[in-house]
Amino acid sequence: MLRWIKQPDPSLDTAERGIPFFYPPFAFLRHMRYNKPTVELEGDTMQEPMLQNRKPVIRSYWLVGACIAVGFIASICIGNYPISIREIISILTGGEVSALTRKVFFTLRLPRTCMGVMAGAGLGVAGSVYQMIFRNPLASPDIIGVSSGANLGAAIAIVSVGIGVGGIALGAFAGGLLAVAFVMLLVQATRANTTATYVLAGIVISAVAKSVIMLLKYYADSESNLAAIEYWTMGSFAGVTASKVLSILPFWLIGFVGLFLLHRQVGLLSLNEEECRTLGVRLYRVRLTVLTLSTLLVASIVSITGLISFIGLIAPHIARMMIKRENTDTMVLSAMVGAAVMLVADIFARSLYAGGLPISILTTIIGVPVLVYFMCKRKEGKV
Repeated sequence: MLRWIKQPDPSLDTAERGIPFFYPPFAFLRHMRYNKPTVELEGDTMQEPMLQNRKPVIRSYWLVGACIAVGFIASICIGNYPISIREIISILTGGEVSALTRKVFFTLRLPRTCMGVMAGAGLGVAGSVYQMIFRNPLASPDIIGVSSGANLGAAIAIVSVGIGVGGIALGAFAGGLLAVAFVMLLVQATRANTTATYVLAGIVISAVAKSVIMLLKYYADSESNLAAIEYWTMGSFAGVTASKVLSILPFWLIGFVGLFLLHRQVGLLSLNEEECRTLGVRLYRVRLTVLTLSTLLVASIVSITGLISFIGLIAPHIARMMIKRENTDTMVLSAMVGAAVMLVADIFARSLYAGGLPISILTTIIGVPVLVYFMCKRKEGKV
Protein backbone atom coordinates (compact mmCIF):
# COMPACT_ATOMS: atom_id res chain seq x y z
CA MET A 1 0.00 0.00 0.00
CA LEU A 2 1.30 3.40 -0.98
CA ARG A 3 0.94 6.36 1.32
CA TRP A 4 2.56 9.76 1.45
CA ILE A 5 4.45 10.66 4.61
CA LYS A 6 4.95 14.37 5.11
CA GLN A 7 8.32 15.22 6.61
CA PRO A 8 8.43 17.67 9.57
CA ASP A 9 8.65 21.31 8.66
CA PRO A 10 11.59 23.06 10.40
CA SER A 11 9.77 26.40 10.39
CA LEU A 12 6.75 25.27 12.45
CA ASP A 13 8.18 26.64 15.68
CA THR A 14 9.23 29.92 14.08
CA ALA A 15 6.52 31.96 15.81
CA GLU A 16 7.63 30.68 19.20
CA ARG A 17 11.38 31.16 18.94
CA GLY A 18 11.47 34.00 16.38
CA ILE A 19 13.32 34.17 13.07
CA PRO A 20 17.13 33.98 13.44
CA PHE A 21 18.66 37.31 12.45
CA PHE A 22 21.24 35.75 10.12
CA TYR A 23 20.25 32.80 8.01
CA PRO A 24 22.93 31.12 5.85
CA PRO A 25 22.54 31.76 2.12
CA PHE A 26 21.16 28.88 0.06
CA ALA A 27 20.20 27.08 3.28
CA PHE A 28 17.05 25.94 1.50
CA LEU A 29 19.25 23.48 -0.38
CA ARG A 30 20.16 21.89 2.93
CA HIS A 31 16.49 21.53 3.85
CA MET A 32 15.29 20.16 0.52
CA ARG A 33 14.52 16.90 2.34
CA TYR A 34 11.51 18.61 3.93
CA ASN A 35 10.02 19.08 0.50
CA LYS A 36 10.55 15.50 -0.59
CA PRO A 37 7.59 13.13 -0.38
CA THR A 38 8.46 9.73 1.06
CA VAL A 39 6.79 6.67 -0.38
CA GLU A 40 6.36 3.72 1.97
CA LEU A 41 5.96 0.34 0.30
CA GLU A 42 5.64 -2.82 2.45
CA GLY A 43 7.96 -1.57 5.14
CA ASP A 44 10.53 -0.11 2.73
CA THR A 45 10.81 3.60 2.20
CA MET A 46 12.19 5.51 -0.72
CA GLN A 47 12.47 9.19 -1.27
CA GLU A 48 11.55 10.87 -4.54
CA PRO A 49 13.22 14.28 -4.72
CA MET A 50 10.85 16.82 -6.17
CA LEU A 51 13.34 18.23 -8.65
CA GLN A 52 10.70 18.82 -11.29
CA ASN A 53 9.83 22.20 -9.74
CA ARG A 54 13.48 23.25 -9.79
CA LYS A 55 14.15 22.33 -13.41
CA PRO A 56 13.11 25.76 -14.77
CA VAL A 57 15.29 27.41 -12.14
CA ILE A 58 18.32 25.28 -12.99
CA ARG A 59 17.80 25.89 -16.71
CA SER A 60 17.60 29.62 -16.06
CA TYR A 61 20.85 29.53 -14.08
CA TRP A 62 22.63 27.73 -16.91
CA LEU A 63 21.20 30.04 -19.59
CA VAL A 64 22.03 33.32 -17.84
CA GLY A 65 25.39 31.95 -16.66
CA ALA A 66 26.30 31.11 -20.25
CA CYS A 67 25.29 34.63 -21.33
CA ILE A 68 27.54 36.12 -18.65
CA ALA A 69 30.47 33.94 -19.73
CA VAL A 70 30.06 34.88 -23.40
CA GLY A 71 29.54 38.55 -22.51
CA PHE A 72 32.63 38.57 -20.27
CA ILE A 73 34.86 37.21 -23.04
CA ALA A 74 33.30 39.51 -25.65
CA SER A 75 33.76 42.52 -23.38
CA ILE A 76 37.48 41.83 -23.10
CA CYS A 77 37.89 41.20 -26.83
CA ILE A 78 35.87 44.11 -28.25
CA GLY A 79 37.12 47.69 -28.26
CA ASN A 80 39.25 50.23 -30.12
CA TYR A 81 42.16 47.82 -29.69
CA PRO A 82 40.74 44.32 -30.32
CA ILE A 83 42.16 41.35 -28.41
CA SER A 84 41.73 37.83 -29.77
CA ILE A 85 40.80 34.81 -27.65
CA ARG A 86 44.19 33.27 -28.50
CA GLU A 87 45.92 36.34 -27.05
CA ILE A 88 43.79 36.13 -23.92
CA ILE A 89 44.82 32.49 -23.44
CA SER A 90 48.47 33.44 -23.98
CA ILE A 91 48.23 36.19 -21.36
CA LEU A 92 46.61 33.88 -18.81
CA THR A 93 49.07 31.05 -19.44
CA GLY A 94 52.16 33.26 -19.49
CA GLY A 95 52.68 33.05 -23.26
CA GLU A 96 54.23 35.66 -25.48
CA VAL A 97 52.09 38.65 -26.44
CA SER A 98 52.94 42.24 -27.19
CA ALA A 99 53.44 44.62 -24.28
CA LEU A 100 50.63 46.84 -25.57
CA THR A 101 48.16 43.94 -25.64
CA ARG A 102 49.09 42.93 -22.11
CA LYS A 103 48.73 46.53 -20.91
CA VAL A 104 45.31 46.95 -22.57
CA PHE A 105 44.15 43.66 -21.02
CA PHE A 106 45.19 44.37 -17.43
CA THR A 107 44.78 48.16 -17.38
CA LEU A 108 41.58 48.71 -19.38
CA ARG A 109 39.57 45.65 -20.36
CA LEU A 110 39.75 43.37 -17.30
CA PRO A 111 38.96 46.09 -14.69
CA ARG A 112 36.16 47.49 -16.85
CA THR A 113 34.60 44.07 -17.44
CA CYS A 114 34.85 43.09 -13.77
CA MET A 115 33.26 46.41 -12.79
CA GLY A 116 30.46 45.77 -15.27
CA VAL A 117 29.71 42.40 -13.67
CA MET A 118 29.88 43.86 -10.16
CA ALA A 119 27.68 46.84 -11.07
CA GLY A 120 25.05 44.76 -12.85
CA ALA A 121 24.93 42.10 -10.15
CA GLY A 122 24.82 44.64 -7.33
CA LEU A 123 22.09 46.79 -8.87
CA GLY A 124 20.12 43.69 -9.86
CA VAL A 125 20.06 42.18 -6.38
CA ALA A 126 19.44 45.60 -4.77
CA GLY A 127 16.48 46.14 -7.09
CA SER A 128 15.10 42.71 -6.22
CA VAL A 129 15.43 43.43 -2.49
CA TYR A 130 13.76 46.86 -2.80
CA GLN A 131 10.86 45.42 -4.81
CA MET A 132 10.30 42.68 -2.23
CA ILE A 133 10.52 44.72 0.96
CA PHE A 134 8.50 47.66 -0.43
CA ARG A 135 6.07 45.30 -2.20
CA ASN A 136 6.28 47.52 -5.26
CA PRO A 137 7.27 46.15 -8.71
CA LEU A 138 8.43 49.64 -9.73
CA ALA A 139 10.81 50.06 -6.78
CA SER A 140 14.44 50.72 -7.67
CA PRO A 141 17.63 51.70 -5.79
CA ASP A 142 16.52 55.34 -5.89
CA ILE A 143 13.32 54.75 -3.93
CA ILE A 144 14.91 55.86 -0.64
CA GLY A 145 17.21 58.48 -2.12
CA VAL A 146 20.48 56.55 -2.59
CA SER A 147 21.05 57.68 -6.17
CA SER A 148 19.97 61.27 -5.50
CA GLY A 149 22.30 61.49 -2.50
CA ALA A 150 25.19 60.05 -4.49
CA ASN A 151 24.48 62.51 -7.30
CA LEU A 152 24.52 65.42 -4.86
CA GLY A 153 27.78 64.23 -3.27
CA ALA A 154 29.44 63.94 -6.67
CA ALA A 155 28.15 67.38 -7.75
CA ILE A 156 29.57 69.01 -4.60
CA ALA A 157 32.92 67.31 -5.22
CA ILE A 158 32.97 68.39 -8.88
CA VAL A 159 32.35 72.08 -8.17
CA SER A 160 34.85 72.07 -5.29
CA VAL A 161 38.30 73.38 -6.15
CA GLY A 162 41.10 70.82 -6.24
CA ILE A 163 38.88 67.70 -6.02
CA GLY A 164 39.98 64.99 -8.45
CA VAL A 165 38.37 61.75 -9.63
CA GLY A 166 39.00 60.05 -6.30
CA GLY A 167 37.33 62.92 -4.48
CA ILE A 168 34.28 62.65 -6.74
CA ALA A 169 33.95 58.93 -5.99
CA LEU A 170 34.33 59.58 -2.25
CA GLY A 171 31.77 62.39 -2.40
CA ALA A 172 29.26 60.19 -4.23
CA PHE A 173 29.77 57.33 -1.75
CA ALA A 174 29.34 59.61 1.26
CA GLY A 175 26.33 61.33 -0.33
CA GLY A 176 24.50 58.05 -0.86
CA LEU A 177 25.09 56.91 2.72
CA LEU A 178 24.13 60.29 4.20
CA ALA A 179 20.91 60.41 2.18
CA VAL A 180 19.75 57.09 3.59
CA ALA A 181 20.90 58.13 7.07
CA PHE A 182 18.60 61.18 6.83
CA VAL A 183 15.78 58.90 5.64
CA MET A 184 16.26 56.74 8.74
CA LEU A 185 16.25 59.83 10.97
CA LEU A 186 13.01 61.07 9.41
CA VAL A 187 11.37 57.67 9.91
CA GLN A 188 12.52 57.58 13.52
CA ALA A 189 11.30 61.13 14.12
CA THR A 190 7.82 60.29 12.84
CA ARG A 191 7.72 57.11 14.99
CA ALA A 192 5.92 55.34 12.13
CA ASN A 193 7.97 52.32 11.16
CA THR A 194 6.00 51.41 8.03
CA THR A 195 6.93 50.81 4.42
CA ALA A 196 5.02 53.90 3.27
CA THR A 197 6.97 56.08 5.73
CA TYR A 198 10.29 54.95 4.25
CA VAL A 199 9.06 55.69 0.72
CA LEU A 200 7.77 59.15 1.66
CA ALA A 201 10.99 59.98 3.52
CA GLY A 202 12.96 58.89 0.45
CA ILE A 203 10.86 61.18 -1.75
CA VAL A 204 11.53 64.10 0.59
CA ILE A 205 15.30 63.53 0.68
CA SER A 206 15.43 63.02 -3.12
CA ALA A 207 13.55 66.27 -3.69
CA VAL A 208 15.91 68.20 -1.41
CA ALA A 209 18.98 66.66 -3.08
CA LYS A 210 17.71 67.49 -6.56
CA SER A 211 17.00 71.08 -5.53
CA VAL A 212 20.56 71.51 -4.25
CA ILE A 213 21.92 69.93 -7.44
CA MET A 214 19.98 72.41 -9.57
CA LEU A 215 21.40 75.24 -7.47
CA LEU A 216 24.94 73.90 -7.97
CA LYS A 217 24.35 73.66 -11.73
CA TYR A 218 23.15 77.24 -11.82
CA TYR A 219 26.34 78.55 -10.20
CA ALA A 220 28.73 75.98 -11.75
CA ASP A 221 31.23 76.86 -14.45
CA SER A 222 29.38 76.21 -17.70
CA GLU A 223 32.57 75.25 -19.58
CA SER A 224 33.82 72.51 -17.26
CA ASN A 225 31.89 71.76 -14.08
CA LEU A 226 28.42 71.76 -15.58
CA ALA A 227 29.40 69.29 -18.31
CA ALA A 228 31.13 67.06 -15.73
CA ILE A 229 28.01 66.96 -13.54
CA GLU A 230 25.78 66.06 -16.48
CA TYR A 231 28.19 63.39 -17.73
CA TRP A 232 28.41 61.80 -14.27
CA THR A 233 24.62 61.52 -14.05
CA MET A 234 24.61 59.43 -17.25
CA GLY A 235 27.10 56.83 -15.98
CA SER A 236 30.19 55.43 -17.67
CA PHE A 237 32.82 52.71 -17.30
CA ALA A 238 35.40 54.71 -19.25
CA GLY A 239 37.41 55.80 -16.21
CA VAL A 240 37.37 52.46 -14.38
CA THR A 241 40.79 51.22 -13.25
CA ALA A 242 41.97 48.27 -11.18
CA SER A 243 42.73 50.51 -8.21
CA LYS A 244 39.17 51.91 -8.23
CA VAL A 245 37.65 48.44 -8.39
CA LEU A 246 39.78 47.26 -5.48
CA SER A 247 38.93 50.37 -3.46
CA ILE A 248 35.19 49.61 -3.48
CA LEU A 249 35.46 45.81 -3.40
CA PRO A 250 35.26 45.48 0.43
CA PHE A 251 32.11 47.65 0.61
CA TRP A 252 30.58 45.81 -2.36
CA LEU A 253 31.24 42.44 -0.76
CA ILE A 254 29.78 43.50 2.59
CA GLY A 255 26.57 44.68 0.93
CA PHE A 256 26.26 41.83 -1.57
CA VAL A 257 27.06 38.95 0.79
CA GLY A 258 25.14 40.55 3.66
CA LEU A 259 21.91 40.68 1.64
CA PHE A 260 22.17 36.98 0.85
CA LEU A 261 22.88 36.19 4.50
CA LEU A 262 19.56 37.89 5.25
CA HIS A 263 17.71 36.35 2.30
CA ARG A 264 15.09 34.73 4.52
CA GLN A 265 14.35 37.97 6.35
CA VAL A 266 14.09 39.81 3.03
CA GLY A 267 11.46 37.30 1.92
CA LEU A 268 9.52 37.73 5.16
CA LEU A 269 9.55 41.53 4.81
CA SER A 270 7.51 41.11 1.63
CA LEU A 271 4.65 39.80 3.78
CA ASN A 272 2.11 41.92 5.61
CA GLU A 273 3.67 43.73 8.58
CA GLU A 274 1.29 42.08 11.05
CA GLU A 275 2.22 38.67 9.68
CA CYS A 276 5.91 39.52 10.10
CA ARG A 277 5.36 40.41 13.74
CA THR A 278 3.42 37.19 14.26
CA LEU A 279 6.37 35.24 12.86
CA GLY A 280 8.68 36.92 15.35
CA VAL A 281 10.47 39.23 12.92
CA ARG A 282 11.99 42.35 14.50
CA LEU A 283 10.77 44.68 11.77
CA TYR A 284 12.73 47.83 12.57
CA ARG A 285 16.02 46.02 13.15
CA VAL A 286 15.78 43.80 10.07
CA ARG A 287 14.54 46.58 7.76
CA LEU A 288 17.27 48.94 8.97
CA THR A 289 19.97 46.31 8.38
CA VAL A 290 18.68 45.34 4.92
CA LEU A 291 18.39 48.96 3.78
CA THR A 292 21.88 49.77 5.13
CA LEU A 293 23.44 46.83 3.28
CA SER A 294 21.64 47.63 0.02
CA THR A 295 22.64 51.29 0.33
CA LEU A 296 26.26 50.32 0.90
CA LEU A 297 26.12 48.12 -2.18
CA VAL A 298 24.53 50.73 -4.47
CA ALA A 299 26.66 53.61 -3.17
CA SER A 300 29.89 51.66 -3.76
CA ILE A 301 28.85 51.05 -7.38
CA VAL A 302 27.62 54.51 -8.36
CA SER A 303 30.62 56.17 -6.71
CA ILE A 304 32.76 54.68 -9.52
CA THR A 305 30.36 54.38 -12.46
CA GLY A 306 28.00 57.31 -11.94
CA LEU A 307 24.23 56.86 -12.09
CA ILE A 308 23.02 53.85 -14.10
CA SER A 309 19.34 53.63 -15.03
CA PHE A 310 16.91 50.72 -15.34
CA ILE A 311 19.19 47.79 -14.34
CA GLY A 312 17.82 47.65 -10.80
CA LEU A 313 14.29 47.90 -12.21
CA ILE A 314 14.25 45.41 -15.09
CA ALA A 315 16.59 42.66 -13.81
CA PRO A 316 14.14 41.43 -11.09
CA HIS A 317 11.26 41.47 -13.59
CA ILE A 318 13.21 39.33 -16.06
CA ALA A 319 14.22 36.95 -13.25
CA ARG A 320 10.61 36.53 -12.07
CA MET A 321 9.43 35.97 -15.63
CA MET A 322 11.99 33.18 -16.07
CA ILE A 323 11.30 31.22 -12.87
CA LYS A 324 7.74 32.34 -11.99
CA ARG A 325 8.47 32.78 -8.28
CA GLU A 326 9.63 35.26 -5.65
CA ASN A 327 12.29 33.82 -3.32
CA THR A 328 16.05 33.49 -2.93
CA ASP A 329 16.30 32.15 -6.49
CA THR A 330 14.84 35.47 -7.67
CA MET A 331 17.58 37.39 -5.86
CA VAL A 332 20.34 35.20 -7.33
CA LEU A 333 18.91 35.31 -10.83
CA SER A 334 18.34 39.08 -10.61
CA ALA A 335 22.04 39.52 -9.88
CA MET A 336 22.97 37.29 -12.83
CA VAL A 337 20.54 39.00 -15.23
CA GLY A 338 21.79 42.41 -14.14
CA ALA A 339 25.39 41.38 -14.83
CA ALA A 340 24.49 40.00 -18.27
CA VAL A 341 22.50 43.09 -19.29
CA MET A 342 25.25 45.40 -18.06
CA LEU A 343 27.91 43.57 -20.08
CA VAL A 344 25.80 43.78 -23.23
CA ALA A 345 25.11 47.49 -22.68
CA ASP A 346 28.79 48.25 -22.11
CA ILE A 347 29.84 46.36 -25.24
CA PHE A 348 27.43 48.41 -27.35
CA ALA A 349 28.43 51.63 -25.55
CA ARG A 350 32.05 51.28 -26.66
CA SER A 351 31.21 49.80 -30.11
CA LEU A 352 28.74 52.41 -31.35
CA TYR A 353 31.00 55.37 -30.64
CA ALA A 354 34.79 55.48 -30.53
CA GLY A 355 34.85 57.61 -27.39
CA GLY A 356 32.24 55.47 -25.66
CA LEU A 357 28.62 56.39 -25.00
CA PRO A 358 27.31 56.96 -21.46
CA ILE A 359 26.10 53.62 -20.15
CA SER A 360 22.67 54.87 -19.05
CA ILE A 361 21.77 55.64 -22.68
CA LEU A 362 22.18 51.96 -23.55
CA THR A 363 20.53 50.60 -20.41
CA THR A 364 17.54 52.87 -21.07
CA ILE A 365 17.31 51.69 -24.69
CA ILE A 366 17.33 48.09 -23.41
CA GLY A 367 15.08 48.72 -20.43
CA VAL A 368 12.20 50.63 -22.02
CA PRO A 369 11.14 47.85 -24.47
CA VAL A 370 11.40 45.31 -21.63
CA LEU A 371 9.08 47.38 -19.43
CA VAL A 372 6.63 47.89 -22.32
CA TYR A 373 6.62 44.11 -22.85
CA PHE A 374 5.83 43.51 -19.17
CA MET A 375 3.07 46.11 -19.30
CA CYS A 376 1.43 44.26 -22.18
CA LYS A 377 1.83 40.89 -20.47
CA ARG A 378 0.46 42.29 -17.20
CA LYS A 379 -2.59 43.61 -19.05
CA GLU A 380 -3.15 40.12 -20.47
CA GLY A 381 -2.76 38.66 -16.98
CA LYS A 382 0.23 36.50 -17.92
CA VAL A 383 2.73 37.99 -15.44
